[in-house]
Amino acid sequence: MQLAQFTRHLKPSETLAISAKAKALRAQGRDVIDFSVGEPDFNTPDNVIQAAEHAMAEGFTKYTQASGLPALRQAIADKLQRENGLHYEPDQIIVSCGAKHALYNLAMVLVDPGDEVIIPGPYWVTYPTQVEMAGGTPVIIPTTAAEGFKITGEVLRRYLAPATKGIILNSPCNPTGAVYTPDELQDLADVLCNTDLYVITDEIYEHMVYDGLRQVSIATLSPELKERCIVINGLSKSYSMTGWRLGFCAGPADVIAACGHLQSQSTSNPTAFAQIAAIEALTGPQDSVHAMAAAFVERRDFVVARLNAIDGISCPMPQGAFYTFPNINALFGRRANGRTLSNSADVIDYLLDTAGVAAVPGEAFGADDHMRLSYAASMEALRTGLDRLDQAVQQLH
Repeated sequence: MQLAQFTRHLKPSETLAISAKAKALRAQGRDVIDFSVGEPDFNTPDNVIQAAEHAMAEGFTKYTQASGLPALRQAIADKLQRENGLHYEPDQIIVSCGAKHALYNLAMVLVDPGDEVIIPGPYWVTYPTQVEMAGGTPVIIPTTAAEGFKITGEVLRRYLAPATKGIILNSPCNPTGAVYTPDELQDLADVLCNTDLYVITDEIYEHMVYDGLRQVSIATLSPELKERCIVINGLSKSYSMTGWRLGFCAGPADVIAACGHLQSQSTSNPTAFAQIAAIEALTGPQDSVHAMAAAFVERRDFVVARLNAIDGISCPMPQGAFYTFPNINALFGRRANGRTLSNSADVIDYLLDTAGVAAVPGEAFGADDHMRLSYAASMEALRTGLDRLDQAVQQLH
């Protein structure tokens, strides 16, 4: 017997794989500092936890509507209007088991075999894989640090083709921390308005924006474009609710209805009491969101300064999310302990084995000259981990 053909090329998420390896080493007694996972180290806010506890105590542990509670979809609609200037009716919103699940639903309902989906790189590891799972072809537009890891309308126009079905935008970006300005988004919108492409805008890091910038949704820039935009977001990052698995998307009613039909045949509804907690997160006090963002600024500044002080590493200043994406190609060709580092995967293996520091190789994001380090960790962990990283690099020759 054989597995389905697509599984023969299916790889696990590189970020989750590195994190799992770090956890396994810890279970063996190794002292490992994990900078690989995109997970805030803060606990879920108390009021959100209490809302879930109360819901469970009241027996709110049964099925809900497959697309999410009407009250939660209304709370999301209110949030999108209040914070993002976007008007959606509740039937234009679906709640899923995390933003990753929402993106998977979209890939399945929008992409046919032979379709192309444009993805600016470096990209979150899951985007291309989900396109491929739907039978489509990811078309990567490479960018560099000198370009701010961002594409322009002129560049985008060169990649448009008859087979192009859509584009995935991510601002603030995982892994680079790049944030598109309103003018930069307008430049892209001017090109996209002259197409019939779907525009998937992943805004999961919207509250992690620094240096006086603000996150803007491309869906706000043109009423015509909004009709083809699907906004992705969730509770994982802003409210430190990664394990609760709650994401959502808002967009054209027919697209959202198709996602609902798919979800009803796959996962059914997101967890009932977690949805009640999500209502509290969106409608309750937002102090924890602002406190996390302020802490990330301090950590970012510390990490970037430390990385740039290490010989062979060059790190631009990210303006959003909670990742650094330093260039490490100057380490390629160096040796230690009888091994030569030839690529980002070699560097990551060396750092984990030698220093007990886990990060993610840039090749996972389509940029082998880099690695990704999350600064969603305590200052103590950041200091210790970067000390170890520095010492490990000094051992190379």
